[in-house]
Formats: sequence, C-alpha cells, structure tokens
Amino acid sequence: MITSSANGKIKQVMNLIKKAKERTNRGLFVVEGIRMFVEIPPEKIDSIFVSDGFSKDEHKKKLIEGKEFEIVSDEVFKTMSDTQTPQGILALVKQFNYTPNDLFPSSGPALLMILENIQDPGNLGTILRTGEGAGVTGVLMNETTADIYNPKVIRSTMGSIFRMPFVSASDFPGAMLELKNKGVKLYAAHLDGRNNYDKEDYTVDTGFLIGNEGNGLTEETTKEADAYVKIPMKGKVESLNAAVASSVLMYEAARQRRG
Repeated sequence: MITSSANGKIKQVMNLIKKAKERTNRGLFVVEGIRMFVEIPPEKIDSIFVSDGFSKDEHKKKLIEGKEFEIVSDEVFKTMSDTQTPQGILALVKQFNYTPNDLFPSSGPALLMILENIQDPGNLGTILRTGEGAGVTGVLMNETTADIYNPKVIRSTMGSIFRMPFVSASDFPGAMLELKNKGVKLYAAHLDGRNNYDKEDYTVDTGFLIGNEGNGLTEETTKEADAYVKIPMKGKVESLNAAVASSVLMYEAARQRRG
C-alpha cells in the first residue's frame, strides 16, 4: 500500500491532474469516481488507484475484480484527488487519437460542433455531453480552446468523453475549409443573422461555429460561415452562455432530423 504522497506514482498522478503539458507528453489523463470509471473502455485503462477504504468495501471492490490496481492510504488518496469528496477510485487513461474523418458518421449526415477559444472547462464538457444526447457526430476545436483532458472537462462530460470523437486542429482555418470541401454547411450564431436559428435546414451535413464566452467568434472564423443565424432574445439579455447556445442549436438540428 502506498502511504506517502512523495511516492513517484502519486506525484505522476498529481502532475497529470495539474499540468496540460504533462498530459500531452505522457499521452494520459485522469478519470475519477465510480460512475466515470465504469464507462472507461477497458483497453484505454493504463493504471488504477483505489483508496484503502475502497479496497475493503465488499460491494465497491467488485468493480476492480480481475484488474491490476494500486492501493493508496485514504489520506494520500485525498491528497492526490482533484475532487472535494473523493470516491476512492481513480484511473490513468490513454488519450484518444481521432482524425478529421472520425468526425463523420458511417451513415447519415454529419452534425459537428466547431469550437473556437472556449475557455471554461465546464462549458466544453457540457457541449460534449449535450452533443452526445443531441446526436452530434464530432467536435472540432482550435488549439487555444481549453484542454479537453482537463479533469474539470472530463467530469463535466459525464462519460461522453469516451464516446464523442474530437479533434484539436493546429490549422483551424484549414480544417474548416476541409469540412466545407466535404459539403458541410457552417452556421455561426450571430447578431447579424439572416434568419432565426430554427428557420434553416440542418438535415444535411451541418457544423455550428461557437466562439469564446466573452468575445464570441473571431472575425476570421465568422467569415468562414455559410450563414449567420440568430437566437431571438427577450428582456435585456444580449447573448447566451456558450454551452446553452450550443444546446439550443444542437437540439434544433436533432428535432429536424427526427422529423
């Protein structure tokens, strides 16, 4: 049993939690909690850590039967955890390696979220989670969007991180051009929108452009849109949270496709 937070394996976990560069270099990310653990694809698990208390719980330890794991003292587990109330189980998981082609379904039209400079981890995670529910087929991000392997993003996805294909593009304009060349119609939510968002046709290959929480889409990215759409507002509200605006657009596409 590991009883010291100075242990090399514990330091590795803590570095992976805190440092995006460490996650990139090692090709690993951290997943905590029972609900998230059971959703990890088995082939993606690198290593498992459980608290002493977890390992002694007859019901809980069934989750790790037949698997290799490290037992950590309860005190050390609290130190290494990124949550306020640790559930006693944590895994290091191998990162995904998707290509732009993985964002397209094997059949039917694509529905893509194209994210520029999203900074809030909760927003990013919520977009993935809601996207799965709405039938989004993939997510394209620019490199200055929040690290998708940030523990806060992982928790916000509630497991969708394991099922939603995503690509972080070093050449964001080039990636969008490639989508357009494949026939994807790009829509930007914009105050100058020609139509309300529910007046366009999203039953074809569709991509929604979503920008930074405070500044919206850059002018360069906005120009790539085939059409601007607006979400009508009442009262004195000028705009919606990035994740909420995304949800409105995604579920309108889902509604049309059900029809």
